[in-house]
Amino acid sequence: MAANKRFKATVEFLQLPVITGLVVAGLLLFIFPEFRGTNLQADDELAAHGWSGPVSYAQAVKKAAPSVVNIYTKTKVKRTVHPLSRHPFFKRLYKQQPDRVEGSLGSGVIIDKTGFIVTSFHVVDSVDEILILLYDGRELPAMVVGTDPETDLAVLKIDADNLQEIQFGNPNQTEIGDIVLAIGNPFGMGQTVTQGIVSATQRNGLNLNNLENYIQTDADINPGNSGGALIDAYGNLLGINAAILNNEKSDGIGFAIPADEVKKVLTHLINHGRVIRGWLGVEAIEITQALANKLSIELTSGLLVTATVKDGPTYEAGILPGDIVTSINGQSVIDRQRSISQIAEIFPGKPVELVVQRKDQTLSITATAGERPSLN
Repeated sequence: MAANKRFKATVEFLQLPVITGLVVAGLLLFIFPEFRGTNLQADDELAAHGWSGPVSYAQAVKKAAPSVVNIYTKTKVKRTVHPLSRHPFFKRLYKQQPDRVEGSLGSGVIIDKTGFIVTSFHVVDSVDEILILLYDGRELPAMVVGTDPETDLAVLKIDADNLQEIQFGNPNQTEIGDIVLAIGNPFGMGQTVTQGIVSATQRNGLNLNNLENYIQTDADINPGNSGGALIDAYGNLLGINAAILNNEKSDGIGFAIPADEVKKVLTHLINHGRVIRGWLGVEAIEITQALANKLSIELTSGLLVTATVKDGPTYEAGILPGDIVTSINGQSVIDRQRSISQIAEIFPGKPVELVVQRKDQTLSITATAGERPSLN
């Protein structure tokens, strides 16, 4: 009996503090929703992939790492021959020096089980020998299938079985702040993984290549990482690591070519041996506020035509130097780089609708896209 009274007294003693605590906790969760825990949708997606949460990205690395390869190249550099070495009297004073061999390194990504590998063009440009080191330790020679200097991409081919191809992600759905991982071969140390976030998307105007549409990231990208994979938190390919900002004071500014652009380039290179892009044969400069004031025009955006290629698409369509292109296929001209990329996406032979300001006239002119000349 006494025990029951003590138990009842204990319950009555704790009842008020417990109820008060639950009420306060409920209010705090209502006022501060961030206390409720991690993003449930993200957790559900992680759970669907068999992963426990964002504490570790080991599963993403395990999924993608076997598709990333190390690339080693060799280039023969001929010795400079001194003019006197050919003279009958002086040639005995000069010893014949052998050609020097320079080595370089980079990374690549297996994009097809049949042995196609995508990498950076500058990794394999003008080299004499390419050696691929696979994730499982195999070493194989590679041949160049095709290159695209305008995007700094190249496709290689190896003859091997049991290859694991990368799974492509969707860079169009990538948002600033998303977690990304860079996998490559920095400084020839071997496969290395670095982690960061997406810092920006659709970066251009960096003068790294003619066609630019980069994913910017603060994941460390070092020499040797070029051509490697930038993946999302689930191990899917978002881009090919291409470059870092060439500035000694810069830190954590790297760039990757989006996976959808990579897929388009490699498809063209494999099927056609070149990338087929649209071209209008026009030289133009971007209209700025300063230029608009100088020309005494009200337009603050557009492309001022400075020249057209004779017998080219715009020349044939009647575009004249001094015309200002304000719209391409219904899209307003925002900047020169985006317009170049837009035109490049148009297949040769397709019509291109241009809205042109010519002095006080607004004209609608249709040009037929040609094929962009190759830089190879």
